[in-house]
Formats: sequence, C-alpha cells, structure tokens
Amino acid sequence: MKKRYIALIVLIGVAIGWATLGGTQAVLHATSTTEFCVSCHTMQKPLHEYQGSVHFSNSKGIRAECADCHIPHQPVDYLITKIRASKDIYHEFVTGKIDTDEKYEAHRLEMAQTVWSQLKANDSATCRSCHSFNAMELYDQPKGAREMHISAQKEGQTCIDCHKGVAHMTPQVKLDTSAFDHLYDLAKSTPKDAAQVYPLDFIKMGELATINPTVELKVEKTDGDKRTVTVSGYQMKGAESVIYLGNGQRSILASVSEAGQKMLKLGASSKDAYGNEWRSASLTGEINAPVLDSNKEIWKYGEKLDSTYCSTCHAKIPPKHFTVNAWGPVVKTMGSRTDISDLNLEILTKFLQNNAKDVVKSEQ
Repeated sequence: MKKRYIALIVLIGVAIGWATLGGTQAVLHATSTTEFCVSCHTMQKPLHEYQGSVHFSNSKGIRAECADCHIPHQPVDYLITKIRASKDIYHEFVTGKIDTDEKYEAHRLEMAQTVWSQLKANDSATCRSCHSFNAMELYDQPKGAREMHISAQKEGQTCIDCHKGVAHMTPQVKLDTSAFDHLYDLAKSTPKDAAQVYPLDFIKMGELATINPTVELKVEKTDGDKRTVTVSGYQMKGAESVIYLGNGQRSILASVSEAGQKMLKLGASSKDAYGNEWRSASLTGEINAPVLDSNKEIWKYGEKLDSTYCSTCHAKIPPKHFTVNAWGPVVKTMGSRTDISDLNLEILTKFLQNNAKDVVKSEQ
C-alpha cells in the first residue's frame, strides 16, 4: 500500500476520532453549564432557591455552579451521572412529573433523598472538590461550627451528613399525629396511686403556675381526677417567676404567678460560675390534666421529633453533644426553619435538655 494511502487513512481516522470524541466532549460540556441546567421550566423553582443561597452570592465572590455540586469530576462517575440525567429530559418532555409547584413539592423529598444518597455514597466528592477538613482553619470558625467539624472528623462523617440544605430548601417532613395521640391514650390508664407524673402539655396548677410538658411532678395525694403535686427545681435571683431544672441550668419547668411566688418553698442561695444567685425552689398545688406515670414514652416521642424535624436536614446530633443551656437556643433557632408546633418544639427541647451532657453527667 502506498504511503499516501496510509497517511490518508490515518487522517480520516483522526478526523472521525476528533469529531466523535471531541464532539461528545463538547456536548457533555455544553449540557453541564448552569444556563443549560436551568433552561427547563421545571428548574425555575430550584434556580430561585439556589440564587438565594451562599453558593450563589457571598462575600468571597466565589460561585458554585450547578455542575460543581451535582456532577462528580472523576471520569467514570462523571459519565454515569450524565447518563442518569437522561431521565430528567424524559420527565421534562414526556411525563411532566414535576411541571407544577404542587407536583414539585410532592416529589421534593424523593428527589432530595436521591441526591443525598449519591453524595453519601461518593463521600461528598463534589463538596470536597472545594472544601476539605485539611484545608479548614478551624479556630477561625464560630465555636459551634468548629465543634461540629471536629466531631464530624472523629466520627467519620461526610459533608452531606450535616449540610443538606445549603443550596435548596429542605423537604418539610410531616409528623404522624397518631404518635402524640397514643400518649393521650396511655395517659388514660395512668394509675391513681402513681408516685410521680409527667404532663403531656402546658398545664395549669390552679392560679399558682403553668407547668411545662414532660416535667416530673411528685404526687402528694389524689382525689378523683385531681392530683396535688409538687414541682421542684431552682430559682435564679432576678427571675423569681420561673422554676428552672437545676442550679445554672436554664430549662424552664414552670412559670409562676405572683400568687404562686408567695407559696414557694425556697432553699439557701449559692452562686454559679457567672455570679448569679440560685436557690432550690418547690411549689405544691392541684392539677387536673392528662399525665403519664413514666417519661419513657414521652422521650420516645421526643426522639421521633428529633428524627422528623432535625435529622431530615443533617446527621443526628446526640443529646449529650450540648449542655442544657446550649440546647435551648439551638432548638429555638433550628425550629424556626420548620413548621413544628410550639408544643412539639417544647417537648423536643425538653428531650434534648434532659439528656444533655451536663444532666447525664450529674446523674452518673
């Protein structure tokens, strides 16, 4: 065969290879741009959420595009992701699976869980293309973030375990109300001679006080549906209308009226590490409300609240991770991002506070 024919065959092969491989690369690149990703009607909702996130606009002027978070850089994972994305085209133009806000919200959890599972499986590869524990200056971070990142390294957690709502709204998971109704059913069989009881809701102690849910009450006597009970805790100077869980532990057990303050039995004063004066305080009065004779089922419900409203967005944080005083503002801040009711928020707070590291430690 003449050399010029060999050269021609090589050139044709190079041209076909360039057109095939180069064209494929060009198509893959073009379909990975943010402009392409958000060109579909169904992507307008996630686009607006992304535009309101720190990944779109921040003080550093660094923007993470769609592909930076959703397409791994490793060649094999890259191709698998692109092939898997073909189903999005199918649903966009054929089934209309999420072509309305209502349909989108109905499938939000399913879609989120798919992405979370992928990131969990690849150790948050796309996140770590920009972020890594080794590159973090931990002591430049706020205390809370620093503690969580140190804990995550020790426990082998990956980015997506905690950062599930960084660019898009997290799904609103609805709680099955039958779980709380079950507590009321159990309360109907609480023995009349129970030595201690635990309210399921905010309850009145006559005109003396309002008792918070889950608080342990010592039963003094029972008369039909009425119980004379005692709530015991601590009072801080300057906040005489509140009975707290412990000396320096600001978990509210009861809010006391002026009449109730006159009936309080108070102990000797002592100062905490910050110079605040505390003393033991107890109040006795009548209640007539559903109660349980054990907090076991209440704490099971509290753990269910934790799994529903907290662990949907990040890895479960053990109650022992924070102190009583730290849990209060943490739960209040995070609760404001959900549709959790005031009662459930209080039960969740009490569950975490009563199992906090300074409470468990003190009981050992």
